[in-house]
Amino acid sequence: MEAALNLLEGCRQLRAKLVVTGVGKSGIVARKIAATFSSIGLTAVFLNPVDALHGDLGIVAPDDVALLLSNSGETEELLAILPHLRRRGTARIALVGRLSSSLANGCDVVLDGSVDREVCPLNLAPTASTAVAMAIGDALAAVWMERAGISPEDFAINHPAGSLGRQLTLTVADLMVPATDLEGLEPGATLAEVIGQLTRGSNGKGSLGAAWVQANDDPRLMAGLITDGDLRRNLQKHPPEAWADLRAGAMATADPIIVPPQTLAVTALELMEKNPKKAISVLPVVDPNQPRLLLGLLRLHDLVQAGFSSSSLDTERP
Repeated sequence: MEAALNLLEGCRQLRAKLVVTGVGKSGIVARKIAATFSSIGLTAVFLNPVDALHGDLGIVAPDDVALLLSNSGETEELLAILPHLRRRGTARIALVGRLSSSLANGCDVVLDGSVDREVCPLNLAPTASTAVAMAIGDALAAVWMERAGISPEDFAINHPAGSLGRQLTLTVADLMVPATDLEGLEPGATLAEVIGQLTRGSNGKGSLGAAWVQANDDPRLMAGLITDGDLRRNLQKHPPEAWADLRAGAMATADPIIVPPQTLAVTALELMEKNPKKAISVLPVVDPNQPRLLLGLLRLHDLVQAGFSSSSLDTERP
């Protein structure tokens, strides 16, 4: 196992690939092993040994490592490609049920996958032997991951559609409504203009539940944020006869919670749902080097649409 792992480590360092091959049930196990290694960051492919002799052998390079699976160790199709792998200088690992077999003798490293007998009552159908071969393949992958220092972030790169992948790859920049789609309010905008902007929202996105107020000194900069909640609180705070005098600058929250664009979406969700003061439905996304420069708005709705929810926060994350 140690020798096999050393070959796989060299494969990673040389940016080479793992070529896994087998026939019949061993071929099915070989496909699974190749898929596992590919998913954890080591390029791996399954090679049909029959097709290999008719041109597919061209996929194998000298720096690659070949893993050949055969319970008997005498599978004709595998023995037929051994000389060609040897001629290329490709390292060969045999995973066999017989250590004295021809396949074992033709490989650089041999892994013992022998079993006392098959689970099959006739002791014929590959059952226990395939389970052992699968376990050895998984063990190689697990230890290789540990030695290669594969992190959850690395794993997520190859699993972007999964829950972990979304948590570790999607940022607020991927989900926010960009500032180019948002119309700002001047500080002197009236209550009617504020309500109109809250209702109109952004281009093609509908109501955002928030509107941003431009700074007097530079219309590109944000002086504050008005949410539906801010509007209700201002109306409640002032008598109806004073509503006509309300202005956007005075209604806005001057120091809303903000996030830079590289913030993970799941982190933004945590900020929104676990804010000690009040629940937040919209987060301004700003330039990290110029915190008043608005880049976009992130809505709770956008996070939900992307598959995030409160349950995402219950998942243990690194």
